[in-house]
Amino acid sequence: MAHNHAHHNHHDVKGRNLLISIILNLLITVAQVIGGVLSGSLALISDALHNFSDVLSLAVSYIADRYSRKEASINKTFGYKRAEIIAAFVNASTLLIVAIYLIYEAVLRFISPEEIESGLVIWLAVLGILVNGFSVLLLKKNSRENMNMRSAYLHLFTDMSASVAVLIGGLLMKYYGWFWVDSLLTVIIAAYLLIMGYDLLKSSFRVLMLFTPEDIDLLNLEQAINSHPEIKNVHHVHIWQLNEQEIHLEAHMDFHRNISLSEFDEILESIELMLHTEYGINHVNIQPEFRKDDAKDIIVQD
Repeated sequence: MAHNHAHHNHHDVKGRNLLISIILNLLITVAQVIGGVLSGSLALISDALHNFSDVLSLAVSYIADRYSRKEASINKTFGYKRAEIIAAFVNASTLLIVAIYLIYEAVLRFISPEEIESGLVIWLAVLGILVNGFSVLLLKKNSRENMNMRSAYLHLFTDMSASVAVLIGGLLMKYYGWFWVDSLLTVIIAAYLLIMGYDLLKSSFRVLMLFTPEDIDLLNLEQAINSHPEIKNVHHVHIWQLNEQEIHLEAHMDFHRNISLSEFDEILESIELMLHTEYGINHVNIQPEFRKDDAKDIIVQD
């Protein structure tokens, strides 16, 4: 009961931190759009655009976090445990789209540079650093263990980095008149977004496609199971992540002799312990077999 209460509080803290970040980013977005238009700074407008994408991505993360708490039901036996993975995939996609658009705008500005009011750029960049820095601190802890929160954290962290870049650019424009720096910084920000967004997109895509987790060596796992003296062969193996907390394995297990059900339960318990300890697999579904005429390959196409 205490565990459930702690789990509930953990969800409440996540939701509260996301909501605070949404409000703060909405405020900074409005300020940066106004400042970008008045100053003529593309870097500031691009930062505002990214901030607005953060508002949307944080909203997606918040909704996914709320849905992930819902209980399983007869027609939703897994509940909404994958909601946060879908949110991470959507947010990673928006990172890439924003990055490509920023590069396009930067190229246009390289071709036709404009004078920029650097003083306003500097002050709004400082504001962006403070607001995004606070939001990053709010989400940092949860980002280590949750892909959805990591996607929100990355949006905010890249925003904070973008604001730092805009501040540097504003200072260089103010004291040296290097207005081309604005476009250069925009490209650097966009390149960073592309790298981070692609990595998160790939990770969430692997989970959604039910791929074997990258840190699990299936052939090594097969050998570990087959090393049990009673087991003749393990085959028809599927390993996938339901979300970041749950890794599932299902397989057919062929035995040397016609063991009793109680013997199977004892063997299964030892296999489950080994799989959890060595591979982090916490949901195991085994179909026992004895002299059954079926394909014995480790992977069998359903």
